[in-house]
Parts: sequence; C-alpha cells; structure tokens
Amino acid sequence: MRYISTRGEAPALGFEDVLLTGLASDGGLYVPESLPHFSLEEIRSWRGLSYSELAFNIMHPFVSDAIPEDDFRKMLDETYAGFAHKAVAPLVQLDTNEWVLELFRGPTLAFKDFALQLLGRLLDYVLEKRKQHVVIMGATSGDTGSAAIEGCRHCEHVDIFILHPHQRVSEVQRRQMTTVIGDNIHNIAVEGNFDDCQKMVKESFGDQSFLGGKTQLAAVNSINWARIMAQIVYYFQASLALGGPDRSMAFSVPTGNFGDIFAGYLAKKMGLPISQLVIATNRNDILHRFMSGNRYEQHQLEHTLSPSMDIMVSSNFERLLFDLHGRDGAAVKELLENAAKGPVSIEDYRWRHARKLFDSDAVDDKTTCETIREVFEQNEYLLDPHTAIGVKAARNCRRDPSVPMITLGTAHPAKFPDAIAESGLTVKPELPPHMADLFEREERYTVLDNDVTGVQSFIAEHWKNA
Repeated sequence: MRYISTRGEAPALGFEDVLLTGLASDGGLYVPESLPHFSLEEIRSWRGLSYSELAFNIMHPFVSDAIPEDDFRKMLDETYAGFAHKAVAPLVQLDTNEWVLELFRGPTLAFKDFALQLLGRLLDYVLEKRKQHVVIMGATSGDTGSAAIEGCRHCEHVDIFILHPHQRVSEVQRRQMTTVIGDNIHNIAVEGNFDDCQKMVKESFGDQSFLGGKTQLAAVNSINWARIMAQIVYYFQASLALGGPDRSMAFSVPTGNFGDIFAGYLAKKMGLPISQLVIATNRNDILHRFMSGNRYEQHQLEHTLSPSMDIMVSSNFERLLFDLHGRDGAAVKELLENAAKGPVSIEDYRWRHARKLFDSDAVDDKTTCETIREVFEQNEYLLDPHTAIGVKAARNCRRDPSVPMITLGTAHPAKFPDAIAESGLTVKPELPPHMADLFEREERYTVLDNDVTGVQSFIAEHWKNA
C-alpha cells in the first residue's frame, strides 16, 4: 500500500513514513493510492466477530507489510481491551430505526480514543524499530488532546506538545489533558481559537527548522492517515449489528474537521452499503454552507456549547475535494489557495455528485439544548451537545425512514455539564469511576501568546533532548 498527497507534488510513501510524516511536504494530506474493496459476501462473513477482529480485517490492507500480522493483531486487542464496554461501540435505540452509536466508552470518553489509543502503539512500534525519537505537535478543540496524551504518554520515543485554545474548551476537557503529568507531556494554552492552533501546527510541519535538525514532528491530528483508518471500522460494526450489509444504513456525524465523516465516506467506497451521510455542524457551519449551497467561505469563528466543533478550517475536507476533482492534486491546490482569499465554489456537476450521498444541517445552541432535553424526557437518555446536534440534524435531513439512521455519539455528557445545565435538566452527568477524582488532580499547562514563533521556541527548549 502506497500513499499519495492530495496536492500531487509530494513523493508517494509507505505506511511507516506516512504515520510519522503527517502533513505531506507539498502541504497536502496523504491518502491511499487505492482503497481495498470488500464484497457483500465478505462483509456478511464478519458478523459475530469481536471489535478487534473486525478492525484487523478492515485495517490490515492499509498497514500491509509494514507490521507483521501477529503484532498488529496484538496491538488491536490491547487497544480495544481498554474500553469500558465489551461491545466497544454499543448501539442505543432512540426510536424506530433511530440509533446512537456510543463512541465514548474509551479511556478519555470521546470517539478520538478509537484512533489515538491505537496510534500510540503504532508510533511506539515503528519508532522502536527505527531507534528514532519524534516530537508530537497537535492542536485540539477539546477531545483530541486528552486522547492523544492518554494514547502516547507511555511512549518511550515521543515528546508530546498539545495546543488548545485558552478558555475555549470545557473544564473537564482541559483537566483531562492537564492533569496527566509526565516529563514528555506538555500542554500549551494558546491565546486564540482552535483554527489559530491548527494553523500553527500546519506551519510548523511545513518548516521544522526550529527543531535544529535534531528530531522531527509527528502528527496526532486527523491529518494523520492512521486516525482516519481506525475510524472506518465502527461504520462496519454498526451496520453489521443492524442487518448490514443486506440493508443500507444512514449515518449522522457531528463534525468540525471532517475526519470522522470522511471515514464513513471511505467505508462506503470500500463496499459498505451507506445511502446517506449527514454532516452535522453548529454555528461554525462552513461545511453546511458548502454542502447546501456550493459556497465555501470562512466566517468569524464563534464559541459554542459544542466546543469540539468550533472549527472553521476543516482540514480533512481536502481529502474529499481530492476525490471530487478526480484526484487532481493541482486542481485541489489551486482551489484551496483561492479559498484562502475569499469564497469559492466547485463545478456544479461535482457538487451534485457529492449531494447524492451527503446532506447537512447547522444547529444552534438553543436547539442543541432543546434536543438534549427532548431526548432525555422521551428516553431518559442523556446526550452530550455534539451528539445532540447529530440527532437533530439526522431528524431534519432524514431521507428514508425505512433506512436505519445512526448518529455517532462522539462524547460522554459528563464532559459538558454546562450544556446539560443550560438545557434545563436537573440531572447531573457523573464522570465514570476512573475519573471520579479529576477535579482534585494537579494541573500543569503553559499559557502562550497567539504567536507561532513563541510556541516553536517553547517546543525547541522543552523536548527531551533539547
């Protein structure tokens, strides 16, 4: 399996190099040169497999000969044994043919655990084999940071620096990151928003001279292909649990950076019958505006009750644009350069092709709270604000009631007590036992100005071998 850049100018790489490289040298994102495709008969034969067994069947073609089969199976077994539910990603029914796929049963209570608990093991394996040390630099709008720290904190060959927007993540999200104390863990609170953090990461990957040639950066954000690869699996798992592949499924995905829903798009391309993918966003609705009206235009980023989706520059959207443009890297590069200057559209026939699969909706804070309250009153089931946006978007955009609609439950409600309280409910979501003392733990983080040079200087001074 070889990987190519969405901008067409970087060299093709194997899995190990893509894992460690993150962003391509031409500024693009890596995607597989070709996708594996599974027949309905093959998918059907996977019914009854454990989550880790299913994950091996789906992910192994992407890893190919980079990791021996037995070693890869062991990584997957260890990764998903750390989840709090034996099903790993259980389904909960809300109504007739309406479901929530609970993706928050991992150690940090968010869907990011599915990829990042595996990513830490993959990095350790490859870096040990190469006798190499790397510096992880990542940006988080809330959940990626804690999942990355939890997944990588035991890695011997890694220093990890996570940037989050100061005072723009929930307190639980912040504490999940800042209370994991280790010599190789560094939390940076940037006086800006998530897009500022993400821009710094991209700039730093583009020019790593601040590290003095002594080490290299590695990515944990969803620009890293391994993140997307791991997220494909639960689309297959949910479908198999509800009668797939002999019936089609629809999925509603709360998304800001487009990674999670792009994994669903890939699942369809790999042979899973999916009839509809709903892009569920909050007021930061650039993806909704594009999908509903073919206009890609950045607005001012707003702070909402669903902070993990407070993103205006959706990195992974580039991967979809690459496919929509017939994998023409030069066309994608030109489009994104123009998008940095003002609003852009794509050819109408390309946009209409995307609309055959994708629908979208934007849900404001008031409606998010109403949905949390409504679902709890109907089902005694508590949604976090991101999942509530997914449920509301699913109900607004649903094409065919006979097709199961599955909303991805992206985070545990205990991570967002303010949103629950604002919904008018008196129920207080409790943290699970392994996090019960979270508010008593020591915090450690550094507040820095919204300045890439200052952030780079901090990293250069504080990584292990500096």
